[in-house]
Amino acid sequence: MHIGIKRVYDKPEPQDGFRILVDRIWPRGLTKEAARIDLWLRDIAPSTPLRQWFGHDPKKWSEFKRRYFAELKDNQEPVQQVLDQAKRGRVTLVFGAKDEERSNARALKEYLETFGHHK
Repeated sequence: MHIGIKRVYDKPEPQDGFRILVDRIWPRGLTKEAARIDLWLRDIAPSTPLRQWFGHDPKKWSEFKRRYFAELKDNQEPVQQVLDQAKRGRVTLVFGAKDEERSNARALKEYLETFGHHK
């Protein structure tokens, strides 16, 4: 399973493979052509209340991941879509947040790599 992550504002490259936008909201200032998104999976993003609670506060990162993983456990359909696509080839989870170390895409990648092989 080859899953990468990348900011949507970084230049799309062929080695990205299948690009999946994993944010609930379309990235500000980008056209669909410029973003080169193959699939927009809004439903895999953290819930709006969770996203607002987190607010990209580094002190809340561990708790954010715990809560987000619980949401993902109860929302397996989009998770399975990503896993199925990753079995076919490289997938890049694309996101808009400035903090690459504490983005929902990084948490999702960790979730998929930890729990995805059980599928």
